Amino acid sequence: MTFNIGVIIGPILGGLLADPAGSYPKYFGNIAWLKKYPYAAPNILSACFLFLAMLGIFFGLEEACGSLVQHNRANIPQTLESIRHREDMGMKIVRKASELFRPRRSFEYEHSYAAVPGTPTDLELSPPKVRQKATPRWKQKLPFRRIFTYNVMCTLIAHSLMATHLGTFNNLWYVFLSTPVAPPSTLRKLPFVFTGGLGMPPRDVGLAMAVLGVIGICMQLFIYPRVNARLGTVKSWRIFLAAFPIAYILVPYLSVVPSRSPAPAEKDGILVWISLCVVLFIQVMGRTFALPATTILVNNASPHPSVLGSMHGIAQSMSAAARTIGPALGGKLYGVGLKGGVVGAVFWGLSGVAVVNCVASHFVREGDGHEIILEGDEEE
Repeated sequence: MTFNIGVIIGPILGGLLADPAGSYPKYFGNIAWLKKYPYAAPNILSACFLFLAMLGIFFGLEEACGSLVQHNRANIPQTLESIRHREDMGMKIVRKASELFRPRRSFEYEHSYAAVPGTPTDLELSPPKVRQKATPRWKQKLPFRRIFTYNVMCTLIAHSLMATHLGTFNNLWYVFLSTPVAPPSTLRKLPFVFTGGLGMPPRDVGLAMAVLGVIGICMQLFIYPRVNARLGTVKSWRIFLAAFPIAYILVPYLSVVPSRSPAPAEKDGILVWISLCVVLFIQVMGRTFALPATTILVNNASPHPSVLGSMHGIAQSMSAAARTIGPALGGKLYGVGLKGGVVGAVFWGLSGVAVVNCVASHFVREGDGHEIILEGDEEE
């Protein structure tokens, strides 16, 4: 839900701040650097948000890790000192700073009972408490080579395929919305031969992207909990993955929806926005169910709790690689299709990737996070 809040606010701010000298010449038309770098303002604001996030993490986030486990050459686990209750530098700075600004009282009165001389105190009567160091729950750590079980491989492949088409769509969606509308003289032979985009300015592109977040929040609050509770994680994941190929097939046809303004003016009118919202609803419906389910499945596919962090690290690395290769290749194919008069080619290819993802999902099963039992594991 918080992700969708960002999806609402971010594109609106980006659309309002993009090319401020051209959009608001009365206020920013005389600022030279904004005219030279029209897209600097939204990127600077984004950098400020990231800097604030960094400060919040450094000064406000406490360590939640249990204990560190280190292996020597003999592969014998050695427990290091727990870091969960250790105060790090950021928290220490905050504590010291708060002490400087904390008001001090000139006179302090203490109203408490004192022990009668010669009477043993509670501290003397009670046994001393020894603070025990935290010990790891799992005495053995699963070797890296044993992480890649059959279910882990199937889960990672499905996770990477979804990251590929989601990342590529997010990249192409912005480009498609801002691509100029095709002139009336352009060759058009439906259902496959047509080209052009919606020709929207940055402000309208931001509004169109914000629609994604609004739809996502509504579904996350009112639809996702009920459906997921009824169907379960894996079943709902498989069902709603089918929304992606449908959405990708329909996206390019937005360029042929009748507009209120004749071409080559930007697409506008109630019919255009209704069609756009329908396509986005289908795509966001799939995303709302697929993203949380994928994270849960990656977590539960871990063959042993000791390698849970490694499992998520591998999944994130594969996802990052997919989000790098997919948009780069998709952008190239989008340009080729646009010049060739078939703007929908890349979206239909993306739909094929989403179909493969649907097929791959049927090889995934929901694990329990402890498929492999090592010697010394605690009994549940």
